[in-house]
Parts: sequence; structure tokens; C-alpha cells
Amino acid sequence: MLEVINLTKKYNKLEAAKNINFTINKGEIAVLVGPNGAGKSTTLKSIAGLLKYEGEIKICGKVNKSVEGKRLFGYVPELPSLYPLLTVEEHIHFMAKAYGIRNYDAKAEELLRTFDMFDKKEKLAQELSKGMQQKVSIICALITNPSVILFDEPMIGLDPKAIKELKNLISHLRNDGVSILISTHLLDSMEELWDRILIMKDGEIVISKSKSELNESNESLEDIFFEFTEKK
Repeated sequence: MLEVINLTKKYNKLEAAKNINFTINKGEIAVLVGPNGAGKSTTLKSIAGLLKYEGEIKICGKVNKSVEGKRLFGYVPELPSLYPLLTVEEHIHFMAKAYGIRNYDAKAEELLRTFDMFDKKEKLAQELSKGMQQKVSIICALITNPSVILFDEPMIGLDPKAIKELKNLISHLRNDGVSILISTHLLDSMEELWDRILIMKDGEIVISKSKSELNESNESLEDIFFEFTEKK
């Protein structure tokens, strides 16, 4: 479970996130959407512990910046951040060792094959395309067996096959009880997956609703997005 309580992030006098509150339950996929500059990436980076902020963030009851909390979540940034002179396989080993994961070889192979990267495991990160680097970033986040996972624009840079595989993987993670938060502009890619929608505008959450709460209207994710972001 992910709990965000009164999250506020300021850059000088600018409030990029204003008193944000939401909860993502175990086995729930929440989609964080909003116009450019709404505060989505700031919110994700705060949850990931990369920014200083006011408020509380808890991962399965643990403070997100604590050692215990950090062990419980995975984070896939919008722009992959890899070590240029490490191979794909070395990145996976590094993450597994850092998190104290043992007996991960079978899972590593499964993930590499899922994303068509098994034959590229000896390649250096600097030799990979943007899409391949994104795949490595996703694999590294998943090798740690997170209870909560954060995705910032995970579909960007991926080919259609990889997008399909990622969507299948996200669905399986939900079935395994993982709490998932996805920030994306590609609303149609999440239409079949989302359980909860969080819409941000001007640094605030303007709606946090589950699919069941919105089902009576039978609106698409895109319809809901424009309904709430185009209000004055």
C-alpha cells in the first residue's frame, strides 16, 4: 500500500505540489494524469525519495526514505539513468545485490526474455537505444520484487511489442498484490488496466476516484481527463 499524506513541494515560492493526499491499495493500479507542468513528476520523485518535501509518504506503513521503506518500492523514471560502462547484466546484478536479493538468476532471465533483451545482456548501456535503456530500467525496478512500483511515462520509447508485454506484466503485478502508480500521457494505453484515476492540475489533485465509482457514467479515461482538466 502507498499512502501520501499532505505532500507539499515548493521550488522557491512556486508550489509544484499542494497538499497532495491519496492512497493506493494493495493490488491496485492508479493512473496519475494531468497537463504538462501539473506536478506529476514532482509527486513521483517525492514519493521515490529524490526530493525534499513537506508531509508524509508511507510504503506499506514504512516511511519512504527509511531503509525499510526503500526496500519495498521500485521506481522507473521517465528518462533512464544507467551507468554507461556497465552491461545490461551488470545493472541487474548491481540492483539485486544492493537490495540483498538472492537466487534472482531465473527471474532476471525471465524479464530479459520478456523484453527481448536476453541476447543483449552483455551490451554496455551506452550501446543501447533509448527504448532498450528504458527496458533495462524497468527490469532493474522489477528484479527487487517491490510491493509498490512507480512508473513515470513507462511506455515512451518502447516498441509496440514491448508496450504489450509491459501491460501484461503490470496486470500480473496487480494480481500478485503489488500497488502500482503510473504517470502517463498515453491515456489509451491504460484504458484496460486502471483501477483508480488521480488527476492533477496546477499542483493539486482535482479528482481521486476508483473505476467502480465512475463506472455509472461509462466514460473513457480520456473523457474523464478532459472533463476535469478543462474546468475553469
